[in-house]
Amino acid sequence: MASYTTKVRVDIARWREAGLIDAATAEALARDVTANERASLSFGSILAMMAALLFGAAILIFVAANWEAIPRLARVAALFAVILGGYVGGAALKTRDHAAIGEALWIVAAAAFGGSIALIGQMYHLSGDEASALLTWWAGTALAGVTLRSSPLTVAAVGIADGWLFFKGFGYYWHAGFPHFFVAMAIVLFAISFWTRSLAARHCIILSLIFYLVLLALDHNTLRVAIPVVAGSAALFAAGVFAAGPVDRILQLGGRLPLHALLGFLTGLAIIQFELADESTYNSGFAVASITALAGIVAAIMLAGRESRGLRWLAYAGFAFELAIIYSVTLQSMLDTAGFFLAAAVLLGILALVIIRIEKRMRAPAGGAAA
Repeated sequence: MASYTTKVRVDIARWREAGLIDAATAEALARDVTANERASLSFGSILAMMAALLFGAAILIFVAANWEAIPRLARVAALFAVILGGYVGGAALKTRDHAAIGEALWIVAAAAFGGSIALIGQMYHLSGDEASALLTWWAGTALAGVTLRSSPLTVAAVGIADGWLFFKGFGYYWHAGFPHFFVAMAIVLFAISFWTRSLAARHCIILSLIFYLVLLALDHNTLRVAIPVVAGSAALFAAGVFAAGPVDRILQLGGRLPLHALLGFLTGLAIIQFELADESTYNSGFAVASITALAGIVAAIMLAGRESRGLRWLAYAGFAFELAIIYSVTLQSMLDTAGFFLAAAVLLGILALVIIRIEKRMRAPAGGAAA
């Protein structure tokens, strides 16, 4: 299949021949398409990146397997050779228009740096724990991303930070404590993502912050955390819809702030619902939370559904979740199994009809939608 930019160039030429646009406009459009064209990875480039990653893993495994047989100086030299070769070789390849392979070598070097921390720490019996090692690995990878202005390295640094958050948040380390430091890590990485032009990293950071808030709610007072999450997400959604231009110029999320805000909104309400569900089958707080969730889903579809198919599908998934949790809390004592399946069939049928009508309306032209 032809790429998007190729199709646009063909359309521009067709419009020019049909007299719909003049030569100057056609040239300006072609320049804009070229300037904003995203480099795509061919199948060969993907295979080359996978080969480089496997090669780096093989080197580390070989060094680890023969750790005792290799002289100490040779061990350190081999590890640093992999790191230096990955970064320098990747930079050389990238300057020769082999960006995909170069980025893959940078990832190999970052992985080798993480492996080196563990192996050298073991060899010299350095004090410290796994959490400190992950923080060092994160800092080194983030610094490499800044130095090389690499989007993949920025994403890798986000992944390492997420690993640190996961292990600290679930108490896999002795004297773990709650990982509040993750907020500072996220802020640093978000700032770095602007320099490295990593849209993917910014999306990953926001998703990671939602995960952090879930852990915070589970570790601390649930409602005191979840309620501000819901309110803040609603405010961000409103900003992303009613001030889309200025907000996106600041955050540079490709217009997807409402999608992230809706996810945070539904996540916060789900935490509240799970917290209140155990108190009573007919809990008024649970009912308020459920009504708020359903009203928020409808509002999200009406306000931002036309511009984002992903947001619509998230809203549909949220609606299905609400049906399930409302049944499990309020209806299971009133309906037997057969009655539940009948009610669920009716509700899902209605949901399907509503989704079909919404999708048709979203696909219709602005003028025809009113009709």
